[in-house]
Amino acid sequence: MTSAVVVGAGPNGLAAAAFLAKAGLHVTVLEAADEAGGGTRSFEALVPGLLHDHCAAVHPTAPASPALRALGLERHGLRWRLADIDCVHPLDDGSAGVLLRSVAETARLLGPDGDRYRALLALPVRHWDALAPDALGPLLRLPAHPLLLARFGLPATLPATVLARLFHTPQARALWAGVAAHALRPLSRPFTSAIGLGILTAGHAAGWAVAEGGSQSIARSMESVLRAHGGTVHTGVCVTDHCQLPPADVTLLDLDPGQVAALYGDRLPARVRAAYRRFRRAPAVFKLDLAVEGGVPWTNEHARRACTVHLGGPLAEVARAEQDVVAGRMPERPFVLVGQQYLADPSRSAGDIHPLYTYAHVPYGYDADATEAILRQLERFAPGVRDRIVGRRATPPAGFAAANPNFTGGDIITGARTTPQLLLGPRPALDPYTTGIPGVFLCSAATPPGPGAHGLCGAGAAAAALRHLGIPGSGRPSAPDASVPDPDTRA
Repeated sequence: MTSAVVVGAGPNGLAAAAFLAKAGLHVTVLEAADEAGGGTRSFEALVPGLLHDHCAAVHPTAPASPALRALGLERHGLRWRLADIDCVHPLDDGSAGVLLRSVAETARLLGPDGDRYRALLALPVRHWDALAPDALGPLLRLPAHPLLLARFGLPATLPATVLARLFHTPQARALWAGVAAHALRPLSRPFTSAIGLGILTAGHAAGWAVAEGGSQSIARSMESVLRAHGGTVHTGVCVTDHCQLPPADVTLLDLDPGQVAALYGDRLPARVRAAYRRFRRAPAVFKLDLAVEGGVPWTNEHARRACTVHLGGPLAEVARAEQDVVAGRMPERPFVLVGQQYLADPSRSAGDIHPLYTYAHVPYGYDADATEAILRQLERFAPGVRDRIVGRRATPPAGFAAANPNFTGGDIITGARTTPQLLLGPRPALDPYTTGIPGVFLCSAATPPGPGAHGLCGAGAAAAALRHLGIPGSGRPSAPDASVPDPDTRA
């Protein structure tokens, strides 16, 4: 029987393993941690019954992911949940940019900028099922829908600060800046619009969803698919040398490129080894989990119903903060992402005490305490929130790295989204999942399309492995018959 070994049980490793097992391979997954899931894990720590997500929290790119839909995770227990409002970016005057599931309703709330917002996003959202495999795949290949991809891709090449000129109101500009800031790059750089447009388009297609029961439910459902097809997961297995790996026809690595270079050393072609060692890392995050009694008293009413709240002030302030962290400087007012997952999934709360997920963008390897900077940003837009906090837990960049070696330096997106790495992955190649060693493939978030719990990096690597084995039907998944939440509100 054809066999495969997958090193790393993050969402991409599990997705790759599930696709290989579905194709009939005997699959073994080796995970260094004590549980599978990587960034898609959850924990209970501050208050009994209060559920927090470790890293991945809100998932605008996952519910409509062709990979997850092809795996049929809903049949294995996964349930997506949506809050009333997807995302809010409040400003100091009490107003806010508000993102709803519907493009039309979002445009209505953006007032004078509504027509421009609709012109930018309505078409790609309407055709997302056709566009997604091209927009979320490797660059160096023939697209299935070239005209549609060009319509989406041309604005994506722009710096986020340039595309922001499309809008005139501070609310629309701030909303755009907060979504684009997920790239963890200076917003003045080319292609920084790509991440923002991808998140907005996928999010309008299926909503900024959370997994019922915590993000760990995503990993559990993938593991269930894998086991249903005969695969196994072994935790607590730390692989430091390729000689430790059991024999297999193909090996897939849910590791960052630096780990792959250390694992295989001189077995890698010299040019690949050099590229992996040059791989650039992104800035870090400093995470602060809070237990808040009665919820957050946001000044803006929409923020009280939003699953995600971006704290960063106007466009110029967000752009300045992102420039600082890339340059290695800690901003006085960092960009802070707040997750209120409990609004979509009330099972995460304990009575009137609710889990609040927050993190600030900080420089790579930041070794100081950003707790106070995060609390100041919260208090700025929700006066009195400090008095409601009944528990807190900080995770600095070193804590992320200790829990997951892919997050070295606190870089939770596994690599800087520089233009070359965004478009080509860790090295220029027709197939970014190959390593130059026959039968060995890279499937981590360092490969296209990058970070997120969408499983598409794993799906792409699995398809490459199946092509290497000559197994038919090994193209990228499309799952046209799969469903996403509330399809009648897409546009």
